[in-house]
Amino acid sequence: MGYNLHGIVINSVPAYDFSVRKVYGLLLLSSVSLHAATRVCHPASEAARYTGKDVCITVHIYDLAELRDGTRFLDTCSPETSDADCRFTIASLPQDRRDAGDLESLRGKDIDLRGTVHSVNQRSLIYLSTARQLHGGAEKFRPNPALLAGFSAEQGKAPIHDPALSGNHHFSVFRATH
Repeated sequence: MGYNLHGIVINSVPAYDFSVRKVYGLLLLSSVSLHAATRVCHPASEAARYTGKDVCITVHIYDLAELRDGTRFLDTCSPETSDADCRFTIASLPQDRRDAGDLESLRGKDIDLRGTVHSVNQRSLIYLSTARQLHGGAEKFRPNPALLAGFSAEQGKAPIHDPALSGNHHFSVFRATH
């Protein structure tokens, strides 16, 4: 059966059976692939521009050094570059050893590392706290120690003072009354 629209016969088009889940899934899949395709990794020479930002840095790992306390450093500068001229490094703290994994396997490889760029002694630094940073994932969450001062789970109270959680029910004058 067709419809006549200004002398043009249009055949009826069968209705498509798209469920909300299918449409949502297609939108989600396309946004994830678009996000992955737009991820930009910056060269280590530009890391200082991104101090304080969570970015991806592309870098070659030349060597690995470990301090007595267990802190590991990934050397990102060629052997010809002096320490004074090396402007970017990667550090992995001892408490992150299990989550960061075997860093020895990175020696001699080009890597993409995601993390927050810090400035330490006129050098840019990213802390490698978990292996997922090598695959576009975020750093390990670390709570701010200043906010946890004086808090103990045995106290049975919130770690911060929140008037909404107190027993004193002071009502605001801005609250709507009915």
